[in-house]
Amino acid sequence: MTYTVGFRKRSNVAVLTTEVPTANHALAVIATVEQSVGKLDFIRSPQEGDISIEMLRLLAKEEAKGMSQTPI
Repeated sequence: MTYTVGFRKRSNVAVLTTEVPTANHALAVIATVEQSVGKLDFIRSPQEGDISIEMLRLLAKEEAKGMSQTPI
């Protein structure tokens, strides 16, 4: 499932977005954004619509479980 992360630079009102392929990637982008670039504005997925950071963390855990159970 893909996720779109929207954020604002500290000195700008425009919302910038980036699309990532997994919840874990989205969490990494959010951590980077909050530390260096600006403020998280929204998280969206095609299946869930707008979601919270807490929901994203739960989805990331589910993804990790699914990947560990996938046979190679």
